[in-house]
Amino acid sequence: MNEFEKNVQSKRNDAIDSGVGFVVSFVFFAAIFVLGTVIEIVGK
Repeated sequence: MNEFEKNVQSKRNDAIDSGVGFVVSFVFFAAIFVLGTVIEIVGK
């Protein structure tokens, strides 16, 4: 067995980490979209 498999740094579930990453990136791009839409509406 690999020594890194024995000495694991984080025992958290990877699905939780990937879910958090997805939500954070989704909120980031949604904020950019909303900001662009608001700028477009104000500019008319």
